[in-house]
Formats: sequence, C-alpha cells, structure tokens
Amino acid sequence: MKIGKLEKVPLREIWKKEAKDFTRWLEKNIDYLNESLDLSLSSVEVEKSAGKFSVDLLAEDNDGNPVIIECQLEKTDHDHLGKVLTYLTWHEAKTAIWICRDPRPEHIKAMNWLNEVSPADMSFYLVKVEGVRIGESPPAPSFSVICAPSEETKDLGKTKVKIAERHIRRQEFWKQLLEKSRGRTELHANISPGKYSCISTGAGKSGLSYNYVITYKYGMVELYIDRGKGSEEINKQIFDALHAKREAIEASFAEPLIWERLDDRRGCRICKKFSKVGLKDKDKWDDLQDKMIDAMIRLESSLRNYIAELVI
Repeated sequence: MKIGKLEKVPLREIWKKEAKDFTRWLEKNIDYLNESLDLSLSSVEVEKSAGKFSVDLLAEDNDGNPVIIECQLEKTDHDHLGKVLTYLTWHEAKTAIWICRDPRPEHIKAMNWLNEVSPADMSFYLVKVEGVRIGESPPAPSFSVICAPSEETKDLGKTKVKIAERHIRRQEFWKQLLEKSRGRTELHANISPGKYSCISTGAGKSGLSYNYVITYKYGMVELYIDRGKGSEEINKQIFDALHAKREAIEASFAEPLIWERLDDRRGCRICKKFSKVGLKDKDKWDDLQDKMIDAMIRLESSLRNYIAELVI
C-alpha cells in the first residue's frame, strides 16, 4: 500500500490576504473550526462593528451566546491580544477564539491565565492554523488547539449566569411551534422546547433525523444524515441512494429541495430553507412556524418510503 507524505504549505500560498481571503473562507467553512474545538458555532458574520473597530468574525455558540474570532496569519502580538479583549467586552461575549500562524510563549501564558481567572462561563481559545497537503493534493487547513478552557481551570461551583435573551427567545419560538405542530403531526410530539437552535426527532433509521432549525436569519427543516464518528462513507451512500430518487421525492414534496452532500464534512442534509425571516422577526413567527410545520410534514411524507427501503 502506498503511503503519502504530509507536507506543510505556507499559509500565504493558500490565503494571500488575511482579511479578504482567510477570514472570508473561514466564514463559509466554520465547521473546520467546530470540529477542531468541539464547538457548534453558527450565524457567522464578518467585520462586525465594535465601536470604531471591527471584529474579524462574530459567531454564535450552541446556546446562542456571541463568540468573537480574531484571525492573524502571523506571529501573535500584543496588538491582537488587545483586540481579543476589546471585542470580547464590546459584544459581551463569553468565548474568544484567537487564530494565528505562530503563537508566542508570552501569549500562550496570557491566554492560559485568562482561562484560569475568568468566570466559569467564559472561555479563551488560542488556535494555531497550518496549511498541509499530501503529494499533489489540494492544500488543506490544519487547526491545533494551543490553549483552551478546562475543568481544572474553572470553578465549576460558581453560579451559572442568567439565561441569555436568545435562550428565552428560542424556547418561546419552539414552544409555539410545537404546540401548533401537535395538532397536525406526531413527528415531534414527544419533544420539549429547548434553548438551542435545533430540535430533532428520529427518521426511522439509525443516524437519520428530522430537524427543525431556527437562527436569527432563517428557519429550516431538514433530514440530516450522520451516523457518528467514522461514518463519512456510509453517510454519503445513504445520501446518494436518496438523491437517486430526487425527481420523485421533489414531485411528492411539490417543490425543489436543497440537496447538500457536504463532501468536506461528515454528515449530509436534504432541506427546505425559509430565508430573510428568523428568530429576530417575532412579528413574523406565526407565518414562519406554519410554513416550517407544513414543510416538515411534506418532507417526512416524501422521504418515508425511500428511507424504509434503505438497506445500508
């Protein structure tokens, strides 16, 4: 068996400009960072204002809290450490992620100290990014966590902070949607409203779930395919088997669906998205919830027989 050799690629060969190239790339590929940090960041925005300054990326964690991300494709410096703290306080964030090419020992020590002395619900990450390839393959990013919070550096007995307004807002949205849906479908009948951006129920096969998703920008219903660690190949096979029936599925659904094989990720999805209206638009919740419930009913009905036929 032929074994390839992993080679380093200069970052500037992949992303010539930090703001224009790397930051924009990370905005669209945040899952690379999620997998490295074991986080679930979403709703990523570029150059979000922080007074007279702008944070490179502002995201949300799984609980709806803001997360600031500062990018530096060079050695760490005091200027960027100051930016991390400035943006964190301006946006009242609880998590800061500093991505760099080369972390200096002084800044590693500073970030570790911040994790030690900050409240239990605050987290500071220092992440090293490198470019790698095997042979003639396209270059790929490699993220290494240099500093991160841990149970040892946090006082787990500290009082939890007050639930964020976004948590309350999500719970209210899900409560309304679930109350409406119970009169129309049994799909999510046993699900309780939560504070997260997604509520799920099984689709009848291991690793397949029907999800409602709400963000501040859009609502979505989806069939998500993910059998867990090491399941990339089987996930793609399941997706391909369903995609082969696309014409019949979409005819039953009565409109086109979004088919995302997500070749650079582990899972896959088939979804219907409702753009330009989301959690922020409380006056439009009623209409959005009705559309999401209707789409979920049609999605499950369109896929039910094809999922039952899967032998993978």
